[in-house]
Amino acid sequence: MRSPQHIFSRPRSLRLFSCAVIGVGLSLSGCAVFKPSVIQRGSLVQPDDYKQLKTGTSSRSDVMDLLGSPTSRATFDDNTWIYISMKQKLVPISFPNIEKQQVVVLTFDDGGILRNLRTLNKDDARYVSMAAGSTPTPGTKINVMQQILGNVGRYNPMSQMMSNSAYGGSTGPMNSMNGGPGHGGAGNSLP
Repeated sequence: MRSPQHIFSRPRSLRLFSCAVIGVGLSLSGCAVFKPSVIQRGSLVQPDDYKQLKTGTSSRSDVMDLLGSPTSRATFDDNTWIYISMKQKLVPISFPNIEKQQVVVLTFDDGGILRNLRTLNKDDARYVSMAAGSTPTPGTKINVMQQILGNVGRYNPMSQMMSNSAYGGSTGPMNSMNGGPGHGGAGNSLP
């Protein structure tokens, strides 16, 4: 006959072993959560690609064949094409870290021939800070009591019953019955 201690020790060791296996599995799966991930944004233009372009001879179609369509164009000039790429490393519980950033700016003349090629990297970036102060907004300054009591007296449930409109509610801007769609279907009609 087996001792009672032997019967209870075996399941206990099995439970400890299963808990250890589950704990190791959870700890290993948690490591993937804290692994930094790398995110590529934009089209990364390699130096070998844009070194094939020749200023004065390459055309827009040559650039499109070699680099693809631009990420952006200059706001007021369609002759300036911009290729932007960035490689970020996302670390949990931290701000994204920019590992590599590159901007290739191509300028064409009116005939579509490449005139200028510039490359900018992370060191050429200019950081912009927030302006101190506040922006004034037009309108009146109201105090707390005016904010709390501002809508008192504006709602009148009797106005819907007293209206001449078949659909109830207001009669539109400037109390005209011909206020457009949604005002009894009158709208603006041609004679």
